[in-house]
Amino acid sequence: MIKFPENFYWGSSISAEQSEGRFSGDGKGLTTWDKFFEVEPYKFHNGIGPETTTSMYKYYLDDVKLLKETGHNTFRTSISWARLIPNGVGEVNEEAVKFYRSYFNALKEEGIQVFVNLSHFDTPLALEEEFGGFASKVVVDAYAKYARTCFELFGDTVKTWFTFNEPIVSVECGYLKQYHYPTEVDPKKAVQVAYNIALASAKATKEFKEVIKDGNIGIILNLTPAYPRSNHPADLKAARIAELFANKSFLDPAVKGKYDEELVELVKKHDLLPEYTTDELEIISNNKVNILGINYYQPLRVKARESKPNDEAPFMPEYYYDNFIMPGRRMNPHRGWEIYPKGLYDISVNIRENYGNIPWFVAENGMGVEGEEKYKVGDMIHDDYRIEFFKEHLEWLHKGIQEGSNCKGYLVWTAIDCWSWLNAYKNRYGLIELDLKTAKRYIKKSGYWFKKLNENNGF
Repeated sequence: MIKFPENFYWGSSISAEQSEGRFSGDGKGLTTWDKFFEVEPYKFHNGIGPETTTSMYKYYLDDVKLLKETGHNTFRTSISWARLIPNGVGEVNEEAVKFYRSYFNALKEEGIQVFVNLSHFDTPLALEEEFGGFASKVVVDAYAKYARTCFELFGDTVKTWFTFNEPIVSVECGYLKQYHYPTEVDPKKAVQVAYNIALASAKATKEFKEVIKDGNIGIILNLTPAYPRSNHPADLKAARIAELFANKSFLDPAVKGKYDEELVELVKKHDLLPEYTTDELEIISNNKVNILGINYYQPLRVKARESKPNDEAPFMPEYYYDNFIMPGRRMNPHRGWEIYPKGLYDISVNIRENYGNIPWFVAENGMGVEGEEKYKVGDMIHDDYRIEFFKEHLEWLHKGIQEGSNCKGYLVWTAIDCWSWLNAYKNRYGLIELDLKTAKRYIKKSGYWFKKLNENNGF
């Protein structure tokens, strides 16, 4: 029997944009995802956009009971900035205040600790169109005011907060690789957005410390350990640089309050330094997080480049490395991602040895599968593959904890099948099945297993 520490967080994560939906009279403003779907709907799997979600705005009271039935003692969601403040600044939507207060209280009444994230890829469209989103310091300040508003409105119920989810994804996908709106290829702007988000996170942390005296403030980062193809010096250098961009770019300012000097030198070498002030660097230095959420799905495997980079092409981190397809790697064929549970152990060692052993928890870990209905018997999907995926990752996580890593919990992605950006409903991740046509929910085999996991505090 593998046992976990007392008071371990067991639960799942979701985001507002992927779960709430939009309903007549709810007052929600438009987000960048609404605009993206409007201009390029063909990019979204089966043409399903952000309005068609799990509809938790409508069903949240029933859904909270399902969370209890599937063994949750913790649940992480987000507030939709565009729902609470439709234009990003200005008037607060009272319908949203009522909804979130009721939602968070319902979780509390069921004995489920609520973790709330402030931004999960869903910038209000008004701020994107007027100022260019997080490329602008105006939006940084608007975000800090929004954060303070949330702390003041809900801080009596919510004690654990997070500033951003996977900010490196917003940077790469929005300004380099074209998977998120505004789908630009602009490395200079990418670096500015990355810096501005780190600054916004620090400013929100400063607001938190002024408003909430008995809670935690953190950031949620997707850490993808960079593994070199070999011990050849060129491969080792490739992995070190990949790690700088993929992981340390947000981990270091959030936890250490400063940037890695090698990363700064690389950015400077390519003439990509952002606009910044010493006062801003002081804000980052003085407002570090005190808890860390880590999303882990797959490793990053790299090798030294096989050809010289094109200096006239827009800069990408891959200027310094090629992705390496390791022979014999184990794949999730539906998502196209490598399955490598040991990565969670390696993350736990890294946090323990290099980041002051800050308290952290797994904020997302999961397996997306297409066509799960083929595993359905009666009303239940027998997703044994998902249970095995969880077990393997938990074994490695447990080893990291045994060796002293300060891990506080394990949250899976996700509770109820949700809409997932360009992939829409292509891959299902939930402990609970969603019937898109009827909105009915059915607990999967993994949901019943997860309840036992919590009851036993292990398996």
